[in-house]
Amino acid sequence: MPEAPIIKLLNLGCGYKASPSPEVINIDWSVALRFKKNPLLRQFAPLFFRGERWQRYRALPENILVHDLSRGLPFAENSAAAIYHSHLLEHLDQATAEIFLREIKRVLQPGGVVRIAVPDFEKLARAYLRHVEQCEHENGARRHHDQYLAAMIEQCVRREAAGTRQQSPVRRWLENLLLGDARRRGEIHQWMYDRINLGELLLRLGYKDPQTQKFNTSHIPRWNEYGLELNEAGGEYKPDSFYMEARK
Repeated sequence: MPEAPIIKLLNLGCGYKASPSPEVINIDWSVALRFKKNPLLRQFAPLFFRGERWQRYRALPENILVHDLSRGLPFAENSAAAIYHSHLLEHLDQATAEIFLREIKRVLQPGGVVRIAVPDFEKLARAYLRHVEQCEHENGARRHHDQYLAAMIEQCVRREAAGTRQQSPVRRWLENLLLGDARRRGEIHQWMYDRINLGELLLRLGYKDPQTQKFNTSHIPRWNEYGLELNEAGGEYKPDSFYMEARK
């Protein structure tokens, strides 16, 4: 019996940032993707998604697998050449993050690459400390100081989902009732990473040679063709990120 072909790239927890490339399998469990893949729900999508949400929904490609990642990855051992996830790991508690990274290692082929993008806590902390110093010399800077704290901790403590806060009062009430608060929807940051602790975590789990990358550099062949770290202008999609890759 012939062996199944190696998957070029798994894009885990893709949300709205999915690649249309046939070499990529985009995976998520979000409401938008469930609407996109269900013929019945698709009929009601224009009622549920409005404005920017509707534009992002319509841009989603068809190569999407709707799957709850808390149940593991539905792929065989050694079946993927590369696995990527962006701004996902920080939403898991530390114990669950280890389980998740071990599951990724199971699915990667020997020598395969895991690429991780997370908020850059070191960058946020340095910006905060620079602003503390600025506040000591410029009284006018103090009124902006909370935004530097918010960049580090707001998503750890928010109660209401960010997108829901922007809706009309009736729609806001309905979304909170049906979808729950920010924690229930998985928006809360449960841990933060920098180049030190993420590298040490990967080594402890048996990955090899963790290295930081730029948004447009990678050991994954033809990385930039997939467009997963690029905005519409070809620049960095999430500038407050840092990127790390390691091999199985």
